[in-house]
Amino acid sequence: MSLTSGPILPTLLRLALPNVLAMVMMVLVGIAETRYVGLLGTAPLAAMALVFPFVMLVQMMSAGAMGGGVSSAMSRALGAGDAARARTLALHAVVIGVVAGVVTSALLLVFGPALYRFLGGSGAVLAEAVRYSGVLFCGAVLIWLINTLASILRGTGDMRVPSTVLFASAILQITVGGALGLGLGPFPRLGMVGVALGQIVATGAGVAFLFWWLGSGHARVRLGWRNVALRGELFADILKVGALSCVSPVQSVLTILIFTGLVARLGIGPLAGYGIGQRLEFLLIPVAFGIGVASLPMVGMAIGAGNFHRARRVAWIAGLVSAVNVGLIGLVVSIAPDLWAGLFTDDPAVLEYARQYLRWAGPGFAFFGLGVTLYFASQGSGHMLGPVLAGTVRLVLVAVLGVWLVARNAPAWQFFALVSAGMVVYGFATVASVRLSPWGPRKPARQASRVPACQ
Repeated sequence: MSLTSGPILPTLLRLALPNVLAMVMMVLVGIAETRYVGLLGTAPLAAMALVFPFVMLVQMMSAGAMGGGVSSAMSRALGAGDAARARTLALHAVVIGVVAGVVTSALLLVFGPALYRFLGGSGAVLAEAVRYSGVLFCGAVLIWLINTLASILRGTGDMRVPSTVLFASAILQITVGGALGLGLGPFPRLGMVGVALGQIVATGAGVAFLFWWLGSGHARVRLGWRNVALRGELFADILKVGALSCVSPVQSVLTILIFTGLVARLGIGPLAGYGIGQRLEFLLIPVAFGIGVASLPMVGMAIGAGNFHRARRVAWIAGLVSAVNVGLIGLVVSIAPDLWAGLFTDDPAVLEYARQYLRWAGPGFAFFGLGVTLYFASQGSGHMLGPVLAGTVRLVLVAVLGVWLVARNAPAWQFFALVSAGMVVYGFATVASVRLSPWGPRKPARQASRVPACQ
């Protein structure tokens, strides 16, 4: 099988490409929705900004965090040659997705209005946010399920089908959400509710197809419901990676919220410049995500097969590929920031702050891409404490030094330099965690050196 014995780099790139394309399409969904929500007015646009961090959090938890736990358990079982365990794990993963979706809906429907009010929402903006999220998060189970089912397939090494489904769902979401939101053609103009319904319809269609695909025998693992007893040990196999991984998205969102609040104290110009630069970061995440998710089953199957040397090689090669690709983009925009910043503003003051951000943050992109990709590779190994702690270090660094800079009335460029420093620290800390984590036997060194080169 190519995932356990084939050449690492070609296999990695073959698996990564469909993931990257699907994730880029998801980013385009955000851009399209922001565009036509803007046509609805200022209040709906501000309302979407209030809800967006929580939408992003649910997506990150279900796809990258718990989804990584699902893929990790599946790939380790298949690597060990235990197809029966993999089939049973798939069913346990679906149960986790349903329960997590129900809990997500309950929490955000009950506490959402208070959270939006805490973030500054009031009046018409708060009302629009509550209406939008009230419909959207009723479908949280669908969000969890589409990402869970996609993760099951990724754990088998199949990147094409889940990526195709996510790509198609994104197109459907843009089409239906725009039609219902703006009232195009024969459809009623439902505003923000229509935008939310577009996501529910598109996600529901994707879930239906993936259930059919997994149940029809087309996939490597068939999702069966008969004569399967739920076992705590199998839930634990998924949750030991997935539950701990869920801490990372919370850290990421907190880091963004804290830093946004710190920069907002400097005025509209620095905040707008930061926002332009941050858009580029969001476009780079799919690259690191796509490569990292591709490395996950390769690492997991190697771990399951007892080939720990290959597992580490996959992780390091994936991290290097991500660092080079993301780093090149960061290098270009740090040298020529107007290539990106000039797309969004002609305001000289805002443009200058955006240039400052890109010049300082750009060199840190390579380390950020490295850290994100190694985070997913670590999920394949089943050892997540180190990468999560690396995210904690970054969060604490940004919070503590950010408050110190505010107390000193520091200029904007120093805050932007802090963003870069946080990325560099995160990258190095994740590298150290992977290097020190006991993925498998590492001694004696002389025996390891005699492993055939094909491994």
